[in-house]
Amino acid sequence: MNNAILANGHQSTYSSIVDQIDRKILQLLQDDADRSSREIADEVGLTPTPCWRRIQNLESNGVIRRRVALLDPAALNLSVTALVQIRTNDHSQRWLEQFKAGIDDLPEVVEAYRTSGEIDYMLKVMVPDMAAYDAFYKRLIATVDLYDVRTVFVMESMKQTTALPLDYLPTT
Repeated sequence: MNNAILANGHQSTYSSIVDQIDRKILQLLQDDADRSSREIADEVGLTPTPCWRRIQNLESNGVIRRRVALLDPAALNLSVTALVQIRTNDHSQRWLEQFKAGIDDLPEVVEAYRTSGEIDYMLKVMVPDMAAYDAFYKRLIATVDLYDVRTVFVMESMKQTTALPLDYLPTT
């Protein structure tokens, strides 16, 4: 049995995903989380109650973190995506906590990562235009001391998915 620390902080095991039916349920929910237990049950060959129990188990074990609506950025006037590369000279816990609090207060930051290599942090930022990006940038640099900030603007999104690959789970 392999242990894993999930993004929600809970400890789980890969055995939380019991079999191919659970994998199929996850695949279907990743495609459309709005499906009813009855619809999913029909597709995986179960009756609704056992299917619902499996989904509840996947949720309680932290495999399914939450169900959300995916919004269209263009419909929300968010036509500019920026990948912001950040370097710092201060790697203290105090700096990190201040940085995390700062980016938490910036709704334009939709993803944030601590990275290896020459870049310490990478942010994905979505704004309507360059003026909005400039205003965001000024708020960002006011939150904490940064050594270097570089931005790459996305010209075209070639692949974008929220579906995670399920092929790496141990087979049972």
